[in-house]
Amino acid sequence: MNGKSKTFDMELFFRALADRTRLRLLHLMGSDEVCVCFFVEILKTNQPKISRHLAYLRRADIVGARREGQWIHYRIVEPADPDAQRILKDVISWLANDPEMQRDRQRLVKICCAPQLPVSIQGAPRPSSFNAHVN
Repeated sequence: MNGKSKTFDMELFFRALADRTRLRLLHLMGSDEVCVCFFVEILKTNQPKISRHLAYLRRADIVGARREGQWIHYRIVEPADPDAQRILKDVISWLANDPEMQRDRQRLVKICCAPQLPVSIQGAPRPSSFNAHVN
């Protein structure tokens, strides 16, 4: 069975959304592509744990990834199922009102808009929407 004939897994989709760390990752991505190193820096969690959560979101067809050299960029992708599309959009909208999610996003903005990235992520590509804000 190839990937194109795969049927949508509703249970996997909802399990993927049933974890606060995964919700935080989705909120941080927003409409951007974000390098995994930024998630580690913002969430103050180790890279293997972040990668496991991102892999779960990928299996649920909620997140896609793109490699650029040593960096892996993650972005939200639209699920194939129209009901899942609507639910994901509503969840992402709902997350914007959560105080913890807002603090995460503020930390991302602060880090990405700084002239110099923290030592732990120096050299990492900033999310594209932040490139215009950096001197």
